[in-house]
Amino acid sequence: MSDDLTVSLKESPPPQVQNSAVDQLYQRLRIEIIHGDIAAGSKISEAELSRNYNVSRSTIREAITRLESAYLVSRRANAGARVVELDIGELLEIYQVREALEGMACRLAAKLMSDTDIARLDALLQTHMQNSELREGRAYYQKEGDLDFHYRLVMGSQNSKLIHLLCDELYAKVRMYRYQFGMVSPRASDAFAEHRHIVQAIVDRDGEMAEMLMRHHIRASRNNIERQMGKREHVSPLPVSTPHVR
Repeated sequence: MSDDLTVSLKESPPPQVQNSAVDQLYQRLRIEIIHGDIAAGSKISEAELSRNYNVSRSTIREAITRLESAYLVSRRANAGARVVELDIGELLEIYQVREALEGMACRLAAKLMSDTDIARLDALLQTHMQNSELREGRAYYQKEGDLDFHYRLVMGSQNSKLIHLLCDELYAKVRMYRYQFGMVSPRASDAFAEHRHIVQAIVDRDGEMAEMLMRHHIRASRNNIERQMGKREHVSPLPVSTPHVR
């Protein structure tokens, strides 16, 4: 996951086996919400979804429950389910949490990742460098899931709580912000270089350095968002019709 609001308009779901109608519907709705095809703030109609996707109401309810767990949908008494609103203040708070949690994940990964997994992580960065937008310093795009640098590091921590909090709860929400409120960022080349330094610390099995570098990396990205958005004490929710931008 690149840590700046610069993304491609293409995204694929995490690499996982989809064995049920609920899995398939959840992944489809998830991507549509992240991309803004289902607008932020819009009401979720079980009847409409059932007609549009030709699935049962029970399947719809289970998929919505999973979307709620990923913080993409919220429920209120007597108001039903709605796609969450977007607010830059919340995004900045998420980055504060990510700084602490991903720093700890890096410390653990430096100790626990196998040599083979570290070599694969390094090879992943080599493939990233082949991207023309990154070479030109315009964007640093990574696909979601196992191809994602941050995802692999968190998985390398082998800590189920960190994996759940970051991969299951926070990353989908961050991607929703990026797709619907993207902006040109000067940090593409810097972010890639920071990833390289983090990998080197893990190669060296230096958990303290890996944690420090990751915390600095995410803090710099958060500061970039603040600079781009302007510092305000109160940030109004983003318009629900925000278009896809890069």
